[in-house]
Amino acid sequence: MDLSKVVSFSRNFAVLVKVEGPDPKGLKMRTHAFHQYHSGSTTLSASGMLLPRNVLSGEVVAKLMAEAGQDQDLALVLTVASLVEPFLTLAHRTSISQDPVKLIPGARIEIMVEGQLKEDPFWVPAQLLSLVDVPVSSAALESLIVNASSGSKDSGWDVGWSLVSADNGSQPSIKSEHFSKPLMQLYEPLEASFVAKSATRMALLGVSLSLLGQPNINFASSSSKGDALVTLGSPFGILSPVHFFNSVSTGSIANCYPSGFLKTSLMIADVRCLPGMEGAPVFDKNGHFIGILIRPLRQKNSGVEIQLVVPWGAITTACSHLLLEEASDGGKASHCGSEALKIKPDATIPVQVSVQKAMESVCLITVNDGVWATGVLLNEHGLILTNAHLLEPWRFGKGGVYGEGNDDNGLRPYVLGADEFSSTRSRFWEQESQKSVGEKNLKEYKHNFLKTGHRDIRVRLYHQDSWCPAKVVYICKEQLDVALLQLEYVPGRLQPIAPNFSSPPLGTTAHVIGHGLFGPRCGLSPSVYSGVVSKVVHAKMRLYTQSISQDATEFPSMLETTAAVHPGGSGGAVVNSSGHMIGLVTSNARHGAGTVIPHLNFSIPCAILAPIFKFAEDMQNMEILQTLDQPNEELSLIWALMPSLSPKPKPNTEQSLPNLPKLLNDGNNKQKKGSQFAKFIAETQDMFVKPTKLTRDVIPSKL
Repeated sequence: MDLSKVVSFSRNFAVLVKVEGPDPKGLKMRTHAFHQYHSGSTTLSASGMLLPRNVLSGEVVAKLMAEAGQDQDLALVLTVASLVEPFLTLAHRTSISQDPVKLIPGARIEIMVEGQLKEDPFWVPAQLLSLVDVPVSSAALESLIVNASSGSKDSGWDVGWSLVSADNGSQPSIKSEHFSKPLMQLYEPLEASFVAKSATRMALLGVSLSLLGQPNINFASSSSKGDALVTLGSPFGILSPVHFFNSVSTGSIANCYPSGFLKTSLMIADVRCLPGMEGAPVFDKNGHFIGILIRPLRQKNSGVEIQLVVPWGAITTACSHLLLEEASDGGKASHCGSEALKIKPDATIPVQVSVQKAMESVCLITVNDGVWATGVLLNEHGLILTNAHLLEPWRFGKGGVYGEGNDDNGLRPYVLGADEFSSTRSRFWEQESQKSVGEKNLKEYKHNFLKTGHRDIRVRLYHQDSWCPAKVVYICKEQLDVALLQLEYVPGRLQPIAPNFSSPPLGTTAHVIGHGLFGPRCGLSPSVYSGVVSKVVHAKMRLYTQSISQDATEFPSMLETTAAVHPGGSGGAVVNSSGHMIGLVTSNARHGAGTVIPHLNFSIPCAILAPIFKFAEDMQNMEILQTLDQPNEELSLIWALMPSLSPKPKPNTEQSLPNLPKLLNDGNNKQKKGSQFAKFIAETQDMFVKPTKLTRDVIPSKL
């Protein structure tokens, strides 16, 4: 991919849109993350797309020009309706069926466009022509909100930026109230419908601008998970256009909704976005247009933002009388535009092909219909690798689900407060838990969970609607958070994962595949989030083929990646650009205030999981797995985020280096040893990607 060519081409279409109007009470900015307010006037901004002539219906354009009293230089701009809606007249704020729409007196719209021939960007007046609902995208988003929020009052979902705080009554320059009408924790269908329709609504603007020399555009014929994307938007645009106008952000498609449909209604994008980028055009690696970025889907309790893209096909379906789904002139030059961008296709096998194959090995696991996590198929007989904390949560934290109570969903969770979760790994957990709840209560909890916790384990394989029962084969007794499940029957041919046992080089591509955030009710296939291997931590341990007398070998014992990991992603696969598994997703972090840190995550490398893959070959010799059950203090310390054991410093060492932090406690100190980072984690956050719970009274997933 020649990124510079795609970016250069995209700049012909990306614009900054601002709306300014009278606002004596300072209320117009309530749903926006930033604004300018001066002398009773408010200014808002978002991104937009300047539409080329080869996507417009000629007859309708001529009609619009006649109605607007414009000459042949009328151009059209597409942006999000949420930008202009605060400045609509009262009649048009209650209904968009009236045509033409009108702004309140004194309100005006301008767009900033790229200058030609190295000229500086400039502002051009624009007028609002119409608002357009996008029904297929609205329905998809409504379904996603309802199903993702279903059964969890603490994990409800909003649409909007995290910077927009519902608790903030003041109106600072870049923070304000979230919604003028506060949203409920659990969405009712009518409310979800309203939110989804508002989030996907588009605004069509007319601007007097010559398109002579503007290139035509091609559309992406199809988009798949893992496909690269490029977007140009203007985050915080009006605050300083010089710094923010048409900023570039790259990423990939994480998922498509609904799953399994040929025509996508909504895309989930794994891309860095900031407030003000809504309305930005999104292109693929060949410069083909994909769709329009809208405000993100946001989880209330964690602040996690999921970026959304409305596909071009959904937009053209909503206004087929005006916009063409297929570009005219086949992308060739015309009287009003130059030839579309052409990039020579890469001769190598696309990354998304190998990632797509790896996705077929990833499955969704539920326990008692109460929690869900991810698993990875190891062979054609239905052996599945996942995390032990899905099955034995008391070893890694005290959350769990058991019992059959009378909850609205037939679920009765056993959940403790967030402050009672432990942040350390398995062998340290019982000491701390006995201090907080007492040994008797801990034993009772274990007994209750063991009695029913493994009663109903079900697995949904890739692109299958049916669920298969599974049983527990193995749970690691020591420091590694791994377990094995076995399908009770195999529904057709399975696609096992291909492992890579080498230590991945730093900076190499890493794709995380799993069912984070969106559980079984959403019906999504696994999402793909991309990043790089940021750190590999090593430890010494013996191979399963080595005897006790042989020296231990140094192996990668922990992988850290920059790919996003979310609740429910436990047990997911970390794969390289060839689609080979290099690690098993286990944990990540959250701030003490509850904000998740998706891009700080930890995985178990395949190198130390070699005994499991060896066992998966014929599943005959359980003794192979005993290597993983041997205590390894160095490995335990690494996974407890503590430093490896090292000699005590000489008496004069600390005196000569007074400014260095004291990394190890004194040997006589009864407090737990650990680095300052480990103590910070222990005091403020839980480190596990807990399987996400579906009940109404559940505590949010601890990352």
